[in-house]
Order: sequence, then C-alpha cells, then structure tokens
Amino acid sequence: MKEELLLKIIKYLKNESNYQFEIPKSYEELKNVYKALVNLRIPESISEKILDIEDQYLKLELKDKKITNVNDLKEIEKNIILWQGDITTLKCDAIVNAGNSEGLGCFNPRHICIDNMIHTNAGMRLRLECNDILKGNTIKNGDFIVCNAYNLPSKKVITTVGPQVVQEVTDQNENDLANCYKNALEYAIKNNYKSIAFPSISTGLYAYPIEKAKIVAYNSVKEVLKKYGTDIKVIFNVFSESDYNEYKCLWKD
Repeated sequence: MKEELLLKIIKYLKNESNYQFEIPKSYEELKNVYKALVNLRIPESISEKILDIEDQYLKLELKDKKITNVNDLKEIEKNIILWQGDITTLKCDAIVNAGNSEGLGCFNPRHICIDNMIHTNAGMRLRLECNDILKGNTIKNGDFIVCNAYNLPSKKVITTVGPQVVQEVTDQNENDLANCYKNALEYAIKNNYKSIAFPSISTGLYAYPIEKAKIVAYNSVKEVLKKYGTDIKVIFNVFSESDYNEYKCLWKD
C-alpha cells in the first residue's frame, strides 16, 4: 500500500518538473527519490489529490515509527525535559524548527538538517503554508512563523532563524539566539500550549558552539518561565549522544 502511494507521488512530481530518471524498484530507493523531489520542489500550486495521497502515505509511515508522548517523559527539573530522539516522532503541542531566513525548508536533499527532516516528514503542505505566510518575505534572526504540523505527531511547527557564527560568537549572535528561544516560548505560553520542544538551534551548519549555545538556551527558557509562572513543559531535544551529554552537564552539581 505504501509503495503504491509513493509511486503515485513520485510519478506526479517527475512529470511535473519533466525530470529524466528511471524510477527505482526497491522501497528504500523510492523513499530517497521522494525525499529528493519534495525537498527540491518550489512551493507552487499542486493537485489536492496528490497532497491527499501524500497525507495517506506519511500517516502510514508514522504508524511504523515509535512515537514518544511528551507526557511520558520525566522532567529533569520543574517544567524542563532533556530528551534525546527524533523530534519528528515527538507528540507535543509544538516543535521548533531551526530554519533559514527564507523559511521554506531546506532545498538540499542531501542535508541531514532538522529543517529537512521536519519538512520531509510533515509533507509538502508545510512548505506551501510557509510560503502563504511569508509571501516572499524573510524571517529575521530570532523571529519565527507558526504553521500546522500536518503529518507529524505534534500539532504545530514553529520555524525560527538562529544566528550563523563566523569565527567567534558575538554579542549580537548571543542576543539573536536568546530571542529564538524567548520569542517562541512566549508565543507558546500566550497561546496556551502545554508543551514545546526546542532543538539545539544554530549548533549545526550555523557553527554556534554547543557548549555556549546550551547556556543561552537554558537561561533564556528559565527567564521566560520565571516571567510567566507557567506549567508549560519545555523539551530540550538533542539527536546525538554527545549532544545529550553536553546538555546534561547543565544539571550537574
């Protein structure tokens, strides 16, 4: 069933852009082709039927994954959770996407960035909504946009733009990174979200040293939590064990 749906999507996208390639036979290869095509596709009008087929396919894919419910995770301190895992499998009110200033997702299928992962697993509707919101405008460092999460287990995707570090971290870099956390968290609190998950913003391709970024992230979140006195759960999400151990040092005596 999944393979049939995937073939329909691939054939549509292949014909739409007049790509010349042979459609592979194995399911894993088909998934790679699908990922490439949806990441390369610009956000223009598309058949609603194909979007519905994609929704069916991605929902079936999600059923085969282990979903983590935020309510099953233990707090490392009041209101705060440290969790190592795939953010696209986390069931919570909102996940934060570390995007770029264009705000439309990653157009490079070879990147293993969180922007790419979120858009691929949410489906093409996410990029279309981002485009409808931005209308050609860009997102400034520390600002954000909010979209539906579509085929992800979360409810919303908040795309923010972190600073890109050149050589050394500047005061402006630190301020921009702090605003990524503060602005998104304040939005979540004001809109009565019960949970929000943050990745380690800017510590990948944007070269913000994680040992410095984690402190900005933690202090920014604590500042907002203290300001509002809320019970929202804030998840610091990391993917690698090394990043997990780096963050865990925040809670060592």
